Amino acid sequence: MSSGPAAEALKLSQLPLFPLQTVLFPGGWLPLRIFEVRYLDMIGRCHKAGAPFGVVCLSQGSEVRRLDPGAPPGGDGFAKEVFHPVGVLAQIESLEKPQPGLFMIRCRGLQRFEVMRRSQLPHGLWVADVALQPADTAVAPPDELRPTVEGLRRVLANLQERHADALDQLPIQPPYLWDDAGWVANRWAELLPTAPELKQRLMALDNPLLRLELVADLLEKLGLDR
Repeated sequence: MSSGPAAEALKLSQLPLFPLQTVLFPGGWLPLRIFEVRYLDMIGRCHKAGAPFGVVCLSQGSEVRRLDPGAPPGGDGFAKEVFHPVGVLAQIESLEKPQPGLFMIRCRGLQRFEVMRRSQLPHGLWVADVALQPADTAVAPPDELRPTVEGLRRVLANLQERHADALDQLPIQPPYLWDDAGWVANRWAELLPTAPELKQRLMALDNPLLRLELVADLLEKLGLDR
């Protein structure tokens, strides 16, 4: 195992986590409505410090903490929450407080990470020691996948035309990296009408070309490649 500053920079300790029934991708944008006590304090601290938190996709449980009448004695009485071990750092880009006890935030996906150790604090917040994963290598889409790139261009142009008065709220934001296979794959994966489980598998792939190939296959199966 390597040591020294370079290795230390690849790890984060006690990263606060936000388990959701959706998948955040690097370079993606995620609006969130925060009202649970366990997250209000965490989001406030992260925003003040300019620090990221982690978004992980739930495989069991709900986004809002719920009491479980069938929970075994001796536990905390809440429904079980299980989430996938690979998530993405989320940087808060905007925060509004429309009323007491409510935050409206918009986050940008940064780097993927893998959860090494996790624990749940008494008030329900999950924290984890995580290992950051390297960013996708920038690689140009091959010629046979250029139609997938052009299809995303058309989708974005259509969104921009239909929502010209709210361009900053569109799901695809600049910079537009059309010659980056990983970026194109991620943007398509966010838009696809598929289950979070499938999106999670795409996000966790460390090969951007393979991710784009799988996205192209999905588009064909869904009849969205025209």
